[in-house]
Amino acid sequence: MDFDKNIKLRPKFEQFSPKTIDEIKLSYEKVKTFESEDFKFKDAGNHIWLGVGLFRREYWSPSLHIELDMYEDGRTYVKGMFGPDPVLWFIFLAMHFIVGGLFILFGIIAYSKWTFSQSNEFDLVVMFALLNAWLLLYFIARLNRKKGATQMRELLSLANKIIA
Repeated sequence: MDFDKNIKLRPKFEQFSPKTIDEIKLSYEKVKTFESEDFKFKDAGNHIWLGVGLFRREYWSPSLHIELDMYEDGRTYVKGMFGPDPVLWFIFLAMHFIVGGLFILFGIIAYSKWTFSQSNEFDLVVMFALLNAWLLLYFIARLNRKKGATQMRELLSLANKIIA
């Protein structure tokens, strides 16, 4: 999986495993005991979360969410999604909503002023600045994903130890 050329901010993968969910969970427990210092492990039901260990973690460090679904033929369908730390992701999304909401608000104000033949230059400048802020957020997210690509590969390798 090439994380550097992928346009998605949260890369995903899907695959089948010949193991059952119970076998994958048993493998997860074995890997967890040997890799507990380098990685962070959480699980709940058919979901597994893998993260970078506390001593190697940076603000751009990724996490991997793995979901396990059982098929009738005994195979397990594995879906994985990479993403940033959940707190960072929440802040990132909140900033997007704020920028988007302000853009819409200033768009309404600019349209209202234009309808009443008033000067709306300030509102258009603010909208342009908000558009640039949105683009800046996107490129910051891309840069952070690029910085975390090495750790994503490590998490993918760890996930393959658990699944395969």
